[in-house]
Amino acid sequence: MRIKVLGSSGAEFPGYNPPAFLIDDTMLLDAGTIGSRLSESGQWRLRNILITHSHLDHIKGIPFLADNIIIGNSQQTFTIFGIKETLDSLSENLLNDKIWPDFTKISAHIDPVITMKKITAGRAFKINGYTITACRVNHTVPAVGYIVEDSKGSVLVYTGDTGPTDGIWKKAGGADAVIVEVSFPNAMEALALKTGHLTSELLKTELRKMKELPDRIYITHPKPQYIKQIKSEIKKIKIGKIELLKDGGIYHV
Repeated sequence: MRIKVLGSSGAEFPGYNPPAFLIDDTMLLDAGTIGSRLSESGQWRLRNILITHSHLDHIKGIPFLADNIIIGNSQQTFTIFGIKETLDSLSENLLNDKIWPDFTKISAHIDPVITMKKITAGRAFKINGYTITACRVNHTVPAVGYIVEDSKGSVLVYTGDTGPTDGIWKKAGGADAVIVEVSFPNAMEALALKTGHLTSELLKTELRKMKELPDRIYITHPKPQYIKQIKSEIKKIKIGKIELLKDGGIYHV
């Protein structure tokens, strides 16, 4: 499984892009960054987008991708997967013909550019050879993480945005890699908990909930204003092989 990091930041600053992880060139985990980091031909290869929750930094690449498809006169379509609450929010608050055109009704030659498909947390589903399970996590809006297994048996766990949680860790045992957030430095733990996020110290507690640690633990979603401090605190975690993701980086699971 090849992962290209289009964005892995907890805020948008020059050189820091919101979360989006491209799996084997055709599937995205979250969509905070697409067009500014992915070539036109790369955008045309996208077919499926898994959204963890409805916050803007995880969805804002979607309307521009749809617009690029129409402007480029492409026949491409893509499917957005998410829990009911997330898809409802996208329809009501973004693709509503007020903030942005409703591309679930606008056609690319024949079919609408966007199809939305509701998923159920805890129930596995298939996408082009991948087996995917959404797991509820603890955030300020309804949110899930994803467990993605490819046809060769490689398993990636992506938490999306979450504070301390339990369910996803119970199902994450035996994973080859985990992408998990650390948004704030340890000194801001109260704010992290209030907003449904993690610090390095909170992450240590979360990782101990796993029966078996993965080979690689990748950190996403740090606030750029505190990046040096977060990097320093992550280095002090003495659990497994932990690495801070880099925008543009390519990783293999």
